[in-house]
Amino acid sequence: MRIVIALGGNALLHRGEHPDAEVQRANIVRVATAIAALAHEHDIVMTYGNAPQVGLLAVESANDPGLSAPYPLDLLGAQTQGMIGSLLTCALHDALPGRRVAALVTHTVVRADDPAFDRPGLFVGPVYPQRLAMTLAARYGWHVSRDAHGWRRVIPAPGPERVLETGTVRALLDSGTVVVCAGGGGVPVVADRAGALRGVDAAVDKDLTAALLAEDLEADFLLILTDVPNVYTDYGTPRQRPVLDATPGELRRAGCAEDTMGPKAEAAARFVERTGGLAAIGALDAAYAIVHGRSGTLVRPDLYPV
Repeated sequence: MRIVIALGGNALLHRGEHPDAEVQRANIVRVATAIAALAHEHDIVMTYGNAPQVGLLAVESANDPGLSAPYPLDLLGAQTQGMIGSLLTCALHDALPGRRVAALVTHTVVRADDPAFDRPGLFVGPVYPQRLAMTLAARYGWHVSRDAHGWRRVIPAPGPERVLETGTVRALLDSGTVVVCAGGGGVPVVADRAGALRGVDAAVDKDLTAALLAEDLEADFLLILTDVPNVYTDYGTPRQRPVLDATPGELRRAGCAEDTMGPKAEAAARFVERTGGLAAIGALDAAYAIVHGRSGTLVRPDLYPV
């Protein structure tokens, strides 16, 4: 099968961990082990989240006395694609002896008039106490909002229209290469009437980009890996129960929180609706079991659509 994997940003940097390089190197071994088990049997394209890393670089850039202005988010996203892509390439190279692995810096076209630019809502970076978050927002012109653990920066998240390097990804995949790409949803760019590209200060949701890329690559399976074993209805309440199998409509009605599981559920639903393929959401360490139907939440086509 051809599988596109969307790896959560918390796989490289768990919540509460110090964002040191060695911490991320250690975490990446776990990622490579889980992906290698699938790569022995299937063609793999892997995308990944970068919100913790972009948030860290944004703080460093804002505090750099050598800069007259902080780096914009599109360039910070490109920087993290290089860093995380290198970590993943090296780890997968070691876990898959003899297999070609390539990491690409990729760009995702978004609409300049996307309403998301007026409603920043994607969390990036570390958690702050409220007073510090407000201070940083005033100092750097950030938007901040509260999530389940504290206060964080929020940025625009326009929807993906197309991944510019899809043709290159396809060529590498057809040659048997494991491809690492579309980090953080890809560097967001807009095109003018002449087709010239310009980066924008935003980030594209990585799961929606993965779904679009999977569709364009004619993948058989979209695998979204996170830090919980299943999608749950009534998550965090005494009524919580796992969703083991769902159609796109049933998954949307599960009421997934917009700032956590919601984008993952929507990405899985879109891919299944548009392609008739399969998608699944589950835990990183269970990646092999999820693809073989023994774990996770499977999202399948509705045999009797209304």
